[in-house]
Amino acid sequence: MSVASHVEELRKKHQVLSEAVEREQRSPGASDTQIKAMKREKLRLKEEITRLSH
Repeated sequence: MSVASHVEELRKKHQVLSEAVEREQRSPGASDTQIKAMKREKLRLKEEITRLSH
């Protein structure tokens, strides 16, 4: 897998997680712990994307 295609996959995963976080935050019974975990994973993905893009 090339670096460009790997970065694209990471961007897709980041977008899916972003949408999931938004859904959870709108949900009345949302778990703060679950939301924090998803946000941490989003940040990890973003940092990896940045690292691979430079």
